[in-house]
Amino acid sequence: MPPVPPAASILASLGQATFAWDLASDAIAWSDNAATVFPDIPVAALASGAELAKLIEPLRSVRSDALGQAATVRSGEGVPYRIEYGVRAVTSAPVIWIEETGCWFAGADGRPALVQGVVRINNERHARDEQLMKLSRHDPLTNELNRTYLIASLAETIEECARFRTSCAFMLIGIDHLARVNDAFGFDVADAVIAEVAKRIRARLRSGDMLGRFSGNKFGLILRNCTVDDTNVAAERFLAAVRDEVVPTKSGPVSVTVSIGAVTIPRHARSAEEAVNRAQETLDAAKSRRAGSFALWKPNVERDAQRRVNIRVTDEIVTALNERRIVIGFEPVVDARSRQASFYECLVRMEQDDGRALLAPDIVPVAERLGLIRMVDHRVLELAIAELAAAPDVQLSLNISPDTTMDPDWWATIESLMRAHPGVGERLIVEITETVAIQDIDDVRGFVTRLKNFGSRIAIDDFGAGYTSFRNLRKLGVDIVKIDGAFVQNIVRSADDRAFVQTLIDLARRLEIKTVAEWVQDEEAAVMLREWGCDFIQGRLIGLASPDRPWNGATEKAVPAAS
Repeated sequence: MPPVPPAASILASLGQATFAWDLASDAIAWSDNAATVFPDIPVAALASGAELAKLIEPLRSVRSDALGQAATVRSGEGVPYRIEYGVRAVTSAPVIWIEETGCWFAGADGRPALVQGVVRINNERHARDEQLMKLSRHDPLTNELNRTYLIASLAETIEECARFRTSCAFMLIGIDHLARVNDAFGFDVADAVIAEVAKRIRARLRSGDMLGRFSGNKFGLILRNCTVDDTNVAAERFLAAVRDEVVPTKSGPVSVTVSIGAVTIPRHARSAEEAVNRAQETLDAAKSRRAGSFALWKPNVERDAQRRVNIRVTDEIVTALNERRIVIGFEPVVDARSRQASFYECLVRMEQDDGRALLAPDIVPVAERLGLIRMVDHRVLELAIAELAAAPDVQLSLNISPDTTMDPDWWATIESLMRAHPGVGERLIVEITETVAIQDIDDVRGFVTRLKNFGSRIAIDDFGAGYTSFRNLRKLGVDIVKIDGAFVQNIVRSADDRAFVQTLIDLARRLEIKTVAEWVQDEEAAVMLREWGCDFIQGRLIGLASPDRPWNGATEKAVPAAS
């Protein structure tokens, strides 16, 4: 059996050493192998707690602090502890990371009197922890800060600016048309472009500036001690860095540009959220003006007023929906020859507290812009189906927004209502705008087919304002074309409008598609339209929308059908 090696050699082989620290004299006695744990550190620097503390970082008092974390104990009783710290003799030397595990013993007064323990080198573990920390803070593709840490750093910078009365800037730098690179070359090439753009921006930063990846194709940049003039100069430097040289990739050189939106801090942003929102706003403005350009946020009275209006109207629309104050008015669409009502168009209204009602032109554009239109469309659908269920001889049409055509919740609602009220679908006309019809013929065809399975008809609203061909109308199976009133209202006075409207009517008739002329103002126009073969007319001459039910004169409100 081999002899047991002395404890000192075992500890040395493990990179460990033992010590005893007498707190009364502050003297530390080390095992013989202390030099293996503390290379290049003079023995005198390890002889006392005070001398050793001078070498410790980041917190010099870490060893003495560890002895004060327990309450008073009985004399001779040991209290374990474990700490980590770095040591180095001079600032130019690398830090040696130490793990110290020990136990302190109380004197007669119950306070620490003697410490005994073991120290060992812990560089690998510390390096691993540092790597994990870095990964938690950095984007793996670009090795720059990730979004979370970037925003946290931005918040700290804003606080510093306010405290020390300095200024800085926050930029959002967006790579233009990155989706095209994805489509043309693949995601790996797009990643190479992102990494190269980050590298070029990084190469042009000053000391103290902070760069992070904000999202897939955007970088956030904090420019410390930066005036407005400095921001403009820096932006041009970054634009040129990306624009002036192609990006080499494995699929060949790729030419890219970036657009930049920026905001000065704290003058125009006093929180991280405000800085990000305003930088994003100006980035969008820069991109819409021209790819590869720069915009700096400036106050805008009209824009701020519009935002306040948006906030107020959003609240009003949501409240009106909850309080069932979204209602519909009925505008008659009559046969051009007999002037008898063929169907009624349902137009949205919002009743206000003072008894007045906001009309569709006041509600729909705002609801679409603020993302509330699908909620409004849901309510109008429920009301229209309720009216159809209550009046078996009535036909109604309703408009739906582009977003609603692909809304699965809207489809679930209409299917439920159709099952609950058989036969109602055959008296419903759904109007979609011409813009929707030309976006994606295949998607719209599926939408039309599902509605026709309920027996409903499809109308194209505002026809003539876009570029839908009659071939597409035929392909979609459209039943009715509603000619944009902008062309109809002046046919008596405008030869161009007369020619345009007459041509539309003639083409529709040849394709066996019914036509409706909107905004008919006077009898002379109505006679022209009838003679040209227009099937239906609506507008001021016939009668505008009314909350009353024209088919029976009743004024009570129908209860929406249960979905």
